[in-house]
Amino acid sequence: MISSGLFILPAIAFTKAGPAVILSYLFASILIIPSVLSKAELATAMPRAGGTYFFVERSMGPIWGLFGGLAGWFSLTLKSAFAVVGMAVLIEVVVQMAFPIQLEPWSLKAIAATCCLGFIMLNIVSVKHTSRLQVLLVAVLLAILSLFVLLGTRRVEAVRYTGFLDKGWSAILATSGLVFISFGGLTKVASIAEEVKNPGKNLPLGMILAWFVVTLFYIAVITITVGLVDGGELVGSYVPISLAASKFMGPYGFALLGVAAIAAFVTTANSGILAASRSPMAMSRDQLLPPALARVNNRFKTPHSSIMLTGGFMIAAIVFLDIESLVKTASTLMIILFILVNTSVIIMRESRIQSYRPKFKSPLYPYIHILAIIAYSALIIDMGRVPLLITAVFIALSAAWFIFYVRHRVSRASAVMHIVERVTDHELKTVTLEDELRDILLQRDDIVEDRFDELIKSCDILDIKGRKPAEDIFRQVSKILESRFDINEYVLFEKILHREGEGGTVIQPGFAIPHIVVEGENKFDILLVRAVDGIDFPDTPDPVRIMFVLAGSRDQRNYHLRALMAIAQIAQEKDFEKRWLAARDTAGIRNLILLSKRKRDT
Repeated sequence: MISSGLFILPAIAFTKAGPAVILSYLFASILIIPSVLSKAELATAMPRAGGTYFFVERSMGPIWGLFGGLAGWFSLTLKSAFAVVGMAVLIEVVVQMAFPIQLEPWSLKAIAATCCLGFIMLNIVSVKHTSRLQVLLVAVLLAILSLFVLLGTRRVEAVRYTGFLDKGWSAILATSGLVFISFGGLTKVASIAEEVKNPGKNLPLGMILAWFVVTLFYIAVITITVGLVDGGELVGSYVPISLAASKFMGPYGFALLGVAAIAAFVTTANSGILAASRSPMAMSRDQLLPPALARVNNRFKTPHSSIMLTGGFMIAAIVFLDIESLVKTASTLMIILFILVNTSVIIMRESRIQSYRPKFKSPLYPYIHILAIIAYSALIIDMGRVPLLITAVFIALSAAWFIFYVRHRVSRASAVMHIVERVTDHELKTVTLEDELRDILLQRDDIVEDRFDELIKSCDILDIKGRKPAEDIFRQVSKILESRFDINEYVLFEKILHREGEGGTVIQPGFAIPHIVVEGENKFDILLVRAVDGIDFPDTPDPVRIMFVLAGSRDQRNYHLRALMAIAQIAQEKDFEKRWLAARDTAGIRNLILLSKRKRDT
């Protein structure tokens, strides 16, 4: 998060907004909030490698997923390249201060490319080593910035804020779009959600705390810098924060903030490669990109092909683009991605997929997401013709790649197709997301399936339309169980009626558990019945809408009791009946049971 966006970009932004650059950073911070909340929700529901790509692809379909994946990878790679360039700038300044030599114009790019190669190697060797380095460098960085804020506050000169709004609000808002890249790293941890322990808790907590800490430091450091350095001097500096430190700490201050800047550049560039390289890997897994990009190194267990591709593109960007072009392109693509992320939350919620169960839910839905989409669109328009042209080119390239490479390889249905089914009341012959999201949640919550889960996976499910008498349903149940137990359906029907005659099996209003004993050994089965309009049981005033039918041989009595306990736990879950009735089809009903929080048998 804290890198060139703080140590270099304020000088460029100051030329456009003047002292009000402070407001530009503040507005950018506020504008990122909906996307932080949206990304936290999506990441806790689908903790998978790829981050934005995975969410967009599963919610909006392969073509938008392809665009989102490529744009996310491209923007984060450019942001990381920007950090490496910042590090090279600082190294060049230090070299020139230490040795009275004139470096060649190409030396800056050479230094940056060399640093980039080092980060590539580090990421290939180990994620664990990468993480340890990050923690150490971030601790050093925050300690130095805290010292800068503490000592610099006393030296600020109010006169330097004169003409605060002279550039106008339009310039302030346009500059917010420029500096938006400074906050782009807040949500990139979602790209490695698959490798995060306890993602349901740690991902949203990490994002929200990072937003708070980073916003605090950004506003404080930039406010002090503007209050310490003359405007003309600030505009011409590539190291504005170090320059501000030199005003009250002399050469030692410049050197100290130089160390902080190096730590910031290293952490951002390093984590940028770490996060960005997971997008091509995830897209390759889903057959949107060639399979080579999904390969994992046998020794280091890292996606070496994807890391090398990402690092190679960073080097190309460093060599061929200038700093402002890097910033504008990366910011524009990040804004577009955040539009897609907020749209994805709306689509996933409205699809009403039973297996979409985020641990964290974005508040103020859908108002905050709609407002964010409108605000981000205005930012893109404000940034001029070039960003719009880049957007058009990316969409065109994504569409072309989809037509010529992806279309014949991928047949997944997105969440938007579930909305189409619900609105048109017409079942489309598509592959559902239900099972995939269910398996993700089972892994996320460390659920180890037991015998009851296995029975639910293979059981028959009746989804009854219209109000029916209980006997009609029992006849259907008996016919299904005949093939499961190889017992005549009329015998089974009589057993069910006899059991009902002994005592009703409606255990609570709207919920029944008919159960019978069958001949044989090692026989046990479950059948589920949903009746949205209700089933009329004798002597029961309320219609039954939920029915679990149990049938087993005498030697399965103990397990019969275990199955009843499992059903009781499921029925007591919050909103169970509401979810049961809202399930879009039998797959949704099955997944509702499989994702229950009941205690599993070991």
